[in-house]
Amino acid sequence: MMENKTVAQDLRKRRLKLFGVYFRNNWQLYLMLIVPVLFVIIFKYAAYPGLRIAFMNYKPAKGYAGSKWVGFETFEKIFRDKDFLRALKNSLAFNFLDLLVGFPVPIILALLLNELRFNRFKRVSQTILYLPHFLSWVIIASVALNLFKPETGLINILFRDLGWIDKGIPFLTEKWHWAATYLLIGVWQNMGWGSIIYLAAITGIDAELYEAATIDGAGRLRKIWSVTLPCIRGTMVTLLIMNLGRVMGSNFERLDAFGNVQVKDFQYQLAIYIYEKGLAGSNFSRATAVGLFQSLVGLLLVLTADKVSKKLGEDGLL
Repeated sequence: MMENKTVAQDLRKRRLKLFGVYFRNNWQLYLMLIVPVLFVIIFKYAAYPGLRIAFMNYKPAKGYAGSKWVGFETFEKIFRDKDFLRALKNSLAFNFLDLLVGFPVPIILALLLNELRFNRFKRVSQTILYLPHFLSWVIIASVALNLFKPETGLINILFRDLGWIDKGIPFLTEKWHWAATYLLIGVWQNMGWGSIIYLAAITGIDAELYEAATIDGAGRLRKIWSVTLPCIRGTMVTLLIMNLGRVMGSNFERLDAFGNVQVKDFQYQLAIYIYEKGLAGSNFSRATAVGLFQSLVGLLLVLTADKVSKKLGEDGLL
């Protein structure tokens, strides 16, 4: 027993000594890590006590102590509100369509970029495809307006000159055309950035697998289907689970930039509802309640998808 205790103590001392050497050599990394950790703590976890606003008739002038506790009354009012149900329906429809259309595109783009053999052209292509992610939706909407105007937009002028149409297509002023344009612009804005993770996963694939496939006579498409896609399946599942958590969300900047009176039936989503019925009307309890509802549903979707993926043999997210 004494010998075992002595051995255990020696191991602990050795580990502490090794950690001390490692920390002295890499203390700068820990110092740099302090800022993002503080950012997450302050702007994520420190805000949690404020969630009680959803269960109060919160008045900023009275504060938490003076505001009346109403329990689930705010949630009951929200779920009886026809505008909320309309916003919820639109948010779910557009987010699922966004996921359905937008999820495969970064994968396809990453596969195409990986097959490029001219490194300079590949780098230029990657840069061009990544840039839209860094543009604000106000800039993107301004460009889209000049491109898709029914009469003077560049796309409609080009289509008329080619003889494909007689009158301008209302890309941004008719709700069904607006829905397709809204979704496709969202895919264009995010596809380059989304492909980065898939490219990183592809570069981690063992080259010997491709060599074995070449010996077996596989061409490029067969290598992609039989080697590349199975090897990045775990990454695809993880990102799919994460994207499912955003199904209840909506981007106010994007909706506001592309919104107009003619398309309000489709544009009215949860972000617009929270702003109009909550923040703009100083009804912070309602805004918080809707935000909490979105977060809880998103969490349930992530947990469910993670459980299903594990049952199907994947590693999952959690």
